Amino acid sequence: MKIILLISTFCLVLSLASNTSANKKKILFDKQIKIEIEKEKKYSKEQTFYTYDYYDFKGAEVNVDSLDSIPELEMDDLDMDSVYD
Repeated sequence: MKIILLISTFCLVLSLASNTSANKKKILFDKQIKIEIEKEKKYSKEQTFYTYDYYDFKGAEVNVDSLDSIPELEMDDLDMDSVYD
C-alpha cells in the first residue's frame, strides 16, 4: 500500500513539474511573439516613412533663376602637409 501511495505521489509530482515547464515555455514563447510583433510594427512604420509617395518635394525645388544672385566663393589653396606633421 505504501509503495502504491509513493508511486502515485511521484507520478503526481512529475506531472506537475512537466506542466510547470510547459507553462514557462509557453510564457517565454508568448513574450517572444510580442517582441517580434513590436519589431514588425516598427519596421512597418519605418517603411511607410521611407516610401517615395509620402514625401512632398515641391518645397525643396531650387529656383534656377535665383542661382545667378549667389556669389561664387573663392577657394583658398588647401595645404594638407601640415595635417600630417
